[in-house]
Amino acid sequence: MTSIPKTHSLDDAPADRSARAPTVFYLIRHAHAPWPGPEHNTTDADRALSAEGHTAAQTLAAFLATLAIDHIVCSEALRARQTVAPLAQRLGLPVTIDPDLRERKLAAQPFGNAADFREAVRATWQDPHFAHPGGESNAAAQVRGVAVIRRLVVSDPGAHIAIGTHGNLLTLMLRHYLPAIGFGFWASLEMPDLVVLTVNRTGEGTMRRPAWRPTV
Repeated sequence: MTSIPKTHSLDDAPADRSARAPTVFYLIRHAHAPWPGPEHNTTDADRALSAEGHTAAQTLAAFLATLAIDHIVCSEALRARQTVAPLAQRLGLPVTIDPDLRERKLAAQPFGNAADFREAVRATWQDPHFAHPGGESNAAAQVRGVAVIRRLVVSDPGAHIAIGTHGNLLTLMLRHYLPAIGFGFWASLEMPDLVVLTVNRTGEGTMRRPAWRPTV
């Protein structure tokens, strides 16, 4: 991929990026994307951002565009692609689609309401190998999500990479590096949200949650 000159405002990175040991990942949870009514027959992967979601994606892009981002990798889901699209446009970068960044499938059938959905998610965090009928366990989803991080650390060591993904998978990737992270962290995520994961050459990770929303 070809990058364009960018400014450094968050990491104070040196000019010689290849000399940096850590690889920095800007993990982006997609913006708000409502579930349409059953009459629309829309799949989960085809859910589009709401007007509120598009506005928030622009706000997040304005913040991220000030940083030294080299690549953008994204889930194939429409809502994730629409969330990173403003950033890609600002930086003039292509978006690489990685199917392994898709959200963890919770179950074959959707849950009836937000409360039922939340409790169904909670159950998966109580046992990493548990899966609802037709769903994917936390353990299985974490393996594929962390594999994406590891591939990028090997292929682009020292790079700054924006990753467009989903709340459960984002939390599971972080949990690999920070085992104390769990259901409560997932529940605290907004739409969109941003977590910075830094992975060093020994495979250890640290995280931070920058204040990217404008203060009123």
